[in-house]
Amino acid sequence: MPSLKIAIIGAGPVGLSLARLLASNPAIEIIIFESDKSPEARVPGGPLDLHPATGISALKEAGLYGEFLKYARFDGEALIICDKKLTKYVNLPGGDAHSSRGRPEIDRTALRNILLSSVPPHLIRWGCRLRFIDENRRLIFDHGIESGYDLVVGAEGAWSKIRKLISDQMPNYAGLTGYHWKIPDAKNLAPGCYKLVNRGSVFSYSDGRAIMGQQLGDGSLNVYTYTPWSVDWKEDAPFDLHDTEAIRNALLEEFHEWDPELLSLIRHGQDPNLRPLYMLPVGWSWENCPGVTLVGDAAHVMTPFAGEGVNLGMQDALMLSRAILKASKSPTPETSLPAEIKTFEKDLFMRAEETANFTNDMLTWLFFTDGSPSSIIEKLVLRMTTFHEGGILSSLTYPFFAISVYVYFAIFRLWYSSIVIASAILRFCDCQLTSCRVQESA
Repeated sequence: MPSLKIAIIGAGPVGLSLARLLASNPAIEIIIFESDKSPEARVPGGPLDLHPATGISALKEAGLYGEFLKYARFDGEALIICDKKLTKYVNLPGGDAHSSRGRPEIDRTALRNILLSSVPPHLIRWGCRLRFIDENRRLIFDHGIESGYDLVVGAEGAWSKIRKLISDQMPNYAGLTGYHWKIPDAKNLAPGCYKLVNRGSVFSYSDGRAIMGQQLGDGSLNVYTYTPWSVDWKEDAPFDLHDTEAIRNALLEEFHEWDPELLSLIRHGQDPNLRPLYMLPVGWSWENCPGVTLVGDAAHVMTPFAGEGVNLGMQDALMLSRAILKASKSPTPETSLPAEIKTFEKDLFMRAEETANFTNDMLTWLFFTDGSPSSIIEKLVLRMTTFHEGGILSSLTYPFFAISVYVYFAIFRLWYSSIVIASAILRFCDCQLTSCRVQESA
């Protein structure tokens, strides 16, 4: 007989990771409730990079790292960070399993399929739309009421119904609205875009806006545009929100000063989907609610500009599974579980605040700082490096690393300025030659 009954709300990467980590223990009974009617009901988003200490660590403990490597794309580590003129401040090549920088890409669809196939099918109940959870931990679904669980885990994303039992805190608008576009078979249909993205990612920022392109494993590209529109901009939108060409033309006008190669991502995009961005306050936490907890976006939804959301959520699943497994080994699991959940939540709050601060720095610097990315590129590189590689950079080595970053970008700016000046001189000379030829022919 199981000693603990666990309900997981949501069959995304985080909920499935938790289920996988617990499913082999006969002392724990698990059920996942998912609102989608089937795994095919919704197509997951674009690619993501998994990080060694978080997402990859969870996969290794779940025994799925070997399966992950079958789908991981090390060439997807190619990265360009540039401005609207396509000035490439960061230009990193893709790699392979031997030259990887430790954060290979994987499509969300592939990751979800790996996790789905690792969880016994009978543990997932599809088509279960949760209306709310009451104070007695009864789960009220469209199909009826489920109860009797020692722990209910909200893993159902930003608009979590489980979170409403714990707190009235809702995600806040982050100040940006995005459109997600798709370019199928980019190598043949948009070869310029395919070459620019280089099987990895291109992130261009200027004037509080962004155009992004990312390669998927099937050869298609995901394209994202972000603009600083107000939360209620749709009420006065000057174009038809359901007309693809009207949306495209509005964005081409919005980004009219951008390099033609970047605009080509918009010109070739298909099937635009609106993506306003929301986030929970940095440092938000909740009072422990017996028998209920949160993981993933339900606990700490953030903007995507640090690439940490899924990684942090999978780490949540890993840490929560350890807490539950520890309680299950106690002589009295039902009484041990609440204390373990409190300890888990304290750890989650610390990890989430650290990651949310990092993500908020990326958001603020890239979109809401004058002259970005040129004005903040040194800070950005140092912040990214210390967040991901903090253990390598000791207090002794960090000053030397920081100096090298500032020196590199000082040289980069001088080199780039010389190229710009030389190009201007060549254009001037060409104009003079053309003028002379016109006068001679006259």
